[in-house]
Amino acid sequence: MHSAIQISASLLILVPFVLAQLGRLTPTSLAYIVLNLVGSAVLAVDAFLGAQWGFLLLEGVWAAVSAVSLLRWARSARRRRVAREG
Repeated sequence: MHSAIQISASLLILVPFVLAQLGRLTPTSLAYIVLNLVGSAVLAVDAFLGAQWGFLLLEGVWAAVSAVSLLRWARSARRRRVAREG
């Protein structure tokens, strides 16, 4: 079960990356950001529980950057909505 969680979380990061490389998804799209955030957060928790500090650093930073990107995406979406309404 543990391996299945790790593989699933890794795929949440890798699939959007591959799709972005193929031009099917942009790194600034909501799907790309959310999938990266969820995958990296799950792997960061797993690394913490396993006391894998280097992996925790990698996935923790990945999750933090994804979270900031999600906040930026939300702000931008709000601005676009206000501009359309105003």
